Amino acid sequence: MECSIRSSSLVPPSPLSGRGVTSIPAKFRLPRLKVSIKRSGVVFCQATGSGDKGFGNGIPRVPGQVFVEEAIGAEYGEGFETFRMDGPLKVDVDYLNDRLQECFLQRVRHSMKPDEAFGLIFSWDNVMVDTRSLKLNVWKQLASEEGKEFPEDMHTRKLILHAAADHVLRKVLCWAEEESELERLKSRLLKLYYDNLLKLDKPIEGLKVWLDAIYTAGIPCAIVSSLDRMHMHECLQKMGLKKYFQAFVTLEDGMESIAHRFLSAALKMDRKPSKCVVFEDDPRGITAAHNCTMMVVGLIGAHPAYELDQADLAVASYSELSVINLRRLFAHKGSNFMDLQKQIIDKSPPKRKLMTDTIY
Repeated sequence: MECSIRSSSLVPPSPLSGRGVTSIPAKFRLPRLKVSIKRSGVVFCQATGSGDKGFGNGIPRVPGQVFVEEAIGAEYGEGFETFRMDGPLKVDVDYLNDRLQECFLQRVRHSMKPDEAFGLIFSWDNVMVDTRSLKLNVWKQLASEEGKEFPEDMHTRKLILHAAADHVLRKVLCWAEEESELERLKSRLLKLYYDNLLKLDKPIEGLKVWLDAIYTAGIPCAIVSSLDRMHMHECLQKMGLKKYFQAFVTLEDGMESIAHRFLSAALKMDRKPSKCVVFEDDPRGITAAHNCTMMVVGLIGAHPAYELDQADLAVASYSELSVINLRRLFAHKGSNFMDLQKQIIDKSPPKRKLMTDTIY
């Protein structure tokens, strides 16, 4: 089935049947959404143009979606603008935190099982799989095919990994000047990337054990990525991780920034952004998550620890984590946390004069 999706709109899927995930409130559902297919607690929703027209030989025809530096987004708490029959509706960070309130039954359940009140959002790159090594190998293969020399210095490699493909091919490597040659190299680069991606059969070390613990605790999880949904599900199925995730934000959702992906994932899980924890390895992703009032666990690896100092918690591997760590991230948050309060001056009551009556 198909559903039309604008590039600047939140698209909530049909109610999730995953563990700890409740149905999305009716006020967030778009009338343009036709039908979603629900399989094993996973939401599938294909966007218009992502079928045969959007793919060639199973490869998306948008190479810049993988090798690109995305905008951070939500610098001032802004979110999306969704379109309804009665006019546009602006949905920002504060709006979601206010409207995605727990109902009475949810509050009762979360009082007994507090871990289910959280929502975990995993980035794809270097959090789920080692895409850093994958991208380097892809660039080396392209250089070998084109008879080019691939640079070995660390500074150039860092630019290649984190800059857009257009900038790398034109300014860093100087492999393409004409537009036609640039498009040819980008298409070949993307083809090599997906060919190597489908060969991956192991996730990041310790991830599966961590997901098992989360699954036992009943915490809903989501993945955000610029990959298309078909290839992502194929990779997850091959690595045996598909059952752990109840929501996906992929290329078909048409998100315009990293923050938009995080907000869309929170909406699909029916969790307030302020109750979500993002697992990231990139400082830009950490900033985007904080702009959405989310907590962040930074994974040291692709970036050194000193570049992840803005994360609420930084770990070298998943083996350092436990479910209790998630509770501690929110332990300091109360209804009046960080609110301005008047200083209370402790004034002792005035002393009373004791009057003694003497009887003579």
